[in-house]
Amino acid sequence: VQLQAYGGGLVQTGGFLKLSCVASGGTDSRILLGWFRQAPGKEREFLAAVGWTGETSHVVDSVKARFAISRDNAKNTVYLQMNSLKPEDTAVYYCAAEVQTSRAQVVRMRGAYWGQGTLVTVSS
Repeated sequence: VQLQAYGGGLVQTGGFLKLSCVASGGTDSRILLGWFRQAPGKEREFLAAVGWTGETSHVVDSVKARFAISRDNAKNTVYLQMNSLKPEDTAVYYCAAEVQTSRAQVVRMRGAYWGQGTLVTVSS
C-alpha cells in the first residue's frame, strides 16, 4: 500500500486544516487507515483510525474534541479534520495503513505502511 498525504501548512492558533491521504495498491483489501504525528524531539503519536468500511473509528482523547477522521473509499482517501489548532499541534503528520482483522483495531493501530508525512505548523 502506498500513501500520499496532503494538506499541511502554516496556520494561526485557533485555525483549522484538513489533511488528506490517498491510498493506492492493496486497497481492495480490508485496510485500516489512520493518522499519527511526530513533534520535534518527541516520539510518534497515534491520533486516529477508521475501519475499512468507515463504520468504526477512533480518535484519541487528547484531540478528540478538536479532530475528526473520515474516509471515502470511492476515492481511497482518508481525512483528518483539525479544528481549534494550538501551537502544540505543530508536528509532522503521517497517514498510515494496515490490514484490518478486527473492529477493535481502530483503537490500537500501529501502522504497517506509511506516507511521507506532511508538516503542520501552528503559530501563536
